[in-house]
Amino acid sequence: MTSSVPSQAVTEAQLNAAAATFDMLSAPSRLHLVWLLASCEYDVSTLAELSGSNVPAASQHLAKLRAAGIVTARRDGRRQLYRVEDPHILEVVEQMFSHIAPDGTLAGQSDVRRPPRQPRFEPSPV
Repeated sequence: MTSSVPSQAVTEAQLNAAAATFDMLSAPSRLHLVWLLASCEYDVSTLAELSGSNVPAASQHLAKLRAAGIVTARRDGRRQLYRVEDPHILEVVEQMFSHIAPDGTLAGQSDVRRPPRQPRFEPSPV
């Protein structure tokens, strides 16, 4: 059995930054906002409506996502419009959802001998 060692070392700073990014995306409410913002820019009221949240909660999540550098904002008159610009974040989110079926099971080649796989962890309450 051969082990595959990554060709490039990863630094402590990279590990910490990646973990912090995944931490931001680990809350279903924040992940939903990022998913919505991956395809279009929206104001906080529209995001709250689309995500089934209220404006104060959506605003608080957006502030955290902005502080983490995941979401950016621009002024449009009196409104603040939010979006995700980083193509790497967009790709991570797209990849994540391409591996999870709508019913929450892990997507992939189905095996008629086994039921669809559920993730091996329980989602944490937000």
